[in-house]
Amino acid sequence: MIRFEDVSFGYSEKRPILKDLNFHIEKGDFVALIGANGAGKSTISRLTNGLLHPTKGHVYLNGKDTLKTPSSTLARDCGFLFQNPDRQICENTVRDEIAFSMKAQGWPEDRIKERTEQVLETFKLDPEWFPFSRSRGERQRIALAGVIACEPELLILDEPTTGLDYLECIRIMDYVTRLNVEKGVTVLMVSHDMELVQSYAKSVIVLNHGEILGQGPTKEMMKNVDVLKKARVLPAQIPELALRFGDEFKDVFTIEEMLDALRGKAQKGGAL
Repeated sequence: MIRFEDVSFGYSEKRPILKDLNFHIEKGDFVALIGANGAGKSTISRLTNGLLHPTKGHVYLNGKDTLKTPSSTLARDCGFLFQNPDRQICENTVRDEIAFSMKAQGWPEDRIKERTEQVLETFKLDPEWFPFSRSRGERQRIALAGVIACEPELLILDEPTTGLDYLECIRIMDYVTRLNVEKGVTVLMVSHDMELVQSYAKSVIVLNHGEILGQGPTKEMMKNVDVLKKARVLPAQIPELALRFGDEFKDVFTIEEMLDALRGKAQKGGAL
């Protein structure tokens, strides 16, 4: 689905942002890009959908070389949810906002109307709402609805839950997960929130100063202390706590698993 081959990028040769990156994301995966500020996470997402072009190497999206393919063509395969929905929403009603991308891609009018009604129902949105009068969480849902309306094969999320409360976060991420699991939509998520990454991503790419320090299944990477430390990233709270408790807790990643492990320890009369 996504392939980076010897990709470098920078606005200046003396200060590259990315350095000789090589990785492949399979169709249907849910991958999180993690790392400190300036690691290159957002740059990778913008190279993926053709908003930026590599200064060296090649990026392929669904087999299409982004250097040779117009961004308007790549947009048919890729939906991008911005960190700030106010930079994405551009219409005066929710109905028009959802229809906007489909119109831009030249969908037939009858199909636009049908799909708009489907999305309004799925997201429980009032079609006549003025988007900018709604809460931050509602604006993020409206932006996501507009992206999803075009049925992209790849969904890029750039810090999708920034500024959302817990319930709003769960609502957004549960819907994204359903798309991934039920529809096979590939998800590439940029996030600083390790609890979010732990809960939703299937695999992780760890970045530091434009280089990949490690990549693999989320559970494996969450307990790779050396790699996370080099990337200046703290693991999610439960895996971090489990590491302190020793080998008996090596398979603990969630609150439920931690409680079960502690009960088992207590029943055996053990002490931490």
